[in-house]
Amino acid sequence: MFPKLSGKGLQRIVLPLALWFSILFAAQADDWPNWSGAHHDGISRETGFADTWPKEGLPIEWTCEIGTGFSSVSVAGERLFAMGHKDGAEMVWCLNCQSGEVIWIHEYPGELIPNLHEGGPCSTPTIDGDRVYTVGKEGQLFCLNVADGKVLWEKLLQQELDVKLPEWGFSSSPRILGNQLILEAGRVVSFDKSNGDKLWQTEIHEAGYGSAAVFQHGGNTLIATLDCDGLRIVDSANGQQIAFTEWKSPYRTNASTPIVVGDQIFVSTGYKIGCGLFQLQGDSLDLVYKNTDMRNHFNNSILLDGWLYGFDGDSHLGRVVTLNCVDFATGELAWKQRGLGCGSLLITDGKLLVLTEDGALVLAKASADAYKELARSEFLEGRCWTVPVLSNGRVYGRNADGKLACVTLPRKE
Repeated sequence: MFPKLSGKGLQRIVLPLALWFSILFAAQADDWPNWSGAHHDGISRETGFADTWPKEGLPIEWTCEIGTGFSSVSVAGERLFAMGHKDGAEMVWCLNCQSGEVIWIHEYPGELIPNLHEGGPCSTPTIDGDRVYTVGKEGQLFCLNVADGKVLWEKLLQQELDVKLPEWGFSSSPRILGNQLILEAGRVVSFDKSNGDKLWQTEIHEAGYGSAAVFQHGGNTLIATLDCDGLRIVDSANGQQIAFTEWKSPYRTNASTPIVVGDQIFVSTGYKIGCGLFQLQGDSLDLVYKNTDMRNHFNNSILLDGWLYGFDGDSHLGRVVTLNCVDFATGELAWKQRGLGCGSLLITDGKLLVLTEDGALVLAKASADAYKELARSEFLEGRCWTVPVLSNGRVYGRNADGKLACVTLPRKE
């Protein structure tokens, strides 16, 4: 099964050896190998992009139909990994990130699970060296060879963990920590990334839909997850619970990844629950503040220079969802901006790169003073809830129906 492709093919270029090495180094430095990027914070370290775009918009480099879903993409070197659902099967795609041409596809049976949305996979592939790890909607966990898609090991999370299928399916993206693969999946669980052996697991809880955050505290490496019971802190060495505080939402919809700074942990949830900042002290999580100025339904806020930028409001009320800027330390609202729908964003070069709910790509200043739009371009159509990715100057975005598109950001002259 191969996609319909359009756009530019590969160009053969002869370059001096030293220049090839510089390009290779840049590609490695600017990869986006997992959910929320190489630094796990939603911020690209790439710089030098122009503040203005052509009036006619950014030309589409290529498109590819990958199937229904909401998972974001990951990029390492010249390879891009994506997921989608078609005709009763889920697929992991490995594409050439320059041309969109198919390198390999891994396909397996899977249910769509279109519960109040189009359905399809929601977890983002995680690239680690010569392996890529993926989680399907029903909990199909695969370790695949990056080179050819060969299955190195696999697990079925429902059976392996003795947990039920979450209402909206499994959505946690794999987090690699040393030799461990960490997931929130109705338990926080650690697998040996090399062979899939289970190292430890927590007690059963109501599964959340975000991913694990890793941080250092008191000389130990800890894991923070937001499940649908609450905020949970466990020791990465053995899964022992360090602290827990209840944080529930209507319809069991906690779907964001905690943001950790030092001993402070920020969480956010939709349906009028809002956000909270907690301080980890010993075995307790003490509330610093709680308010409704940042209610992330599923896309995470991003923290830059002490300010959180994120979409406030619920997906089914997209017309009134706003892009908000909030002080991380105090929770105070700096500004809010309408008109972008229930979109998503990343940050690069001191700017917000926003994908609106209806598919426009927008560049705006990352400033607590006010929202200031710098540039806008048509990019996709249909429902766009999935966060875009920036890697090596190219932006990749997808819609719910499975159209994946690529554009190149203009550089400063």
